[in-house]
Amino acid sequence: MPASDTAHIDARGMKCPWPALRVARAMRTADAVTIEADDPIAPGELEALARQQGWRFTCDGLHFFAFSRPA
Repeated sequence: MPASDTAHIDARGMKCPWPALRVARAMRTADAVTIEADDPIAPGELEALARQQGWRFTCDGLHFFAFSRPA
């Protein structure tokens, strides 16, 4: 996948840390990732991952999150 593409991950039904691991893997080759994750722990885990890596993080609803590299 070219680095300019946005990857989408459907992590509904996965328990943490799997959603965060999937995002970390996808961000190796993408500039942006969206993920649907319904584990109640996921928002905190995903936000912590973004902060640790220096990525932008937004919560676009109850179970929808977006990551991107800073410009």
